[in-house]
Amino acid sequence: MPDLTTYFASGRAADVILAVLALEMLWLWRVRRAPLMTALGVVLPGALIVVALRGALTGAGWPAIALPLAVSLPVHLLDLARRPPRRGRGRR
Repeated sequence: MPDLTTYFASGRAADVILAVLALEMLWLWRVRRAPLMTALGVVLPGALIVVALRGALTGAGWPAIALPLAVSLPVHLLDLARRPPRRGRGRR
């Protein structure tokens, strides 16, 4: 069995997650025919959080962790602002 401590501490676990997110973005763009900016808007906030996770796992300095985390919220809010309002759902 592989050593999971080394797997996570090396950042490889985060790399796998980033690869899956990249595949999701390509699937949204190419298969679902979402506009590129829409596909990026869906995936980018999560990818930025995973980049911060990778920095934390590998012992990066605090700016390398804080910057992607700080940028992920405005990117997420921008994505939400670009989306058309949903129909047929009342506010809760």
